[in-house]
Amino acid sequence: MSIEITNESTIEVDEASLQRLAVYALDAMHVHREAELAIVLVDEGAMEQLHVQWMDEPGPTDVLSFPMDELRPGTEDKPSAAGLLGDVVLCPQVAESQAKTAGHSLLDELQLLTAHGILHLLGFDHAEPAEEKEMFSIQRDILVGFAMQERRRSR
Repeated sequence: MSIEITNESTIEVDEASLQRLAVYALDAMHVHREAELAIVLVDEGAMEQLHVQWMDEPGPTDVLSFPMDELRPGTEDKPSAAGLLGDVVLCPQVAESQAKTAGHSLLDELQLLTAHGILHLLGFDHAEPAEEKEMFSIQRDILVGFAMQERRRSR
């Protein structure tokens, strides 16, 4: 898997952890080993510009996803096709504020947003209650599984 992380923000981030999470999430969703993903971290100004340009909404947001080849999750027997999954754009400043409100670390929030963004790239949405339930359930499973993997890794 090719996962490129670029931090254009002024906040230092544990990029290696986000990379491991992305690999874990893509493996969990049975995405082809030759799929490509970019994760970009930007400051509030850049995120606000993207938010206005692509969503026609004011102000910065926490995460935006830009799918490329419209890949969908695979199965254990049949992984997704290879291709460009797309870009996940994160704003650490917005994430930091949300992390404080939620009572957890910036890294926890960025991991949540990364998983969320990847699921959007794979075609999941949360506009309708049933879609939200499915997407957030998968997101939770990914984050719990990844946390368990990280605990084993740190022993």
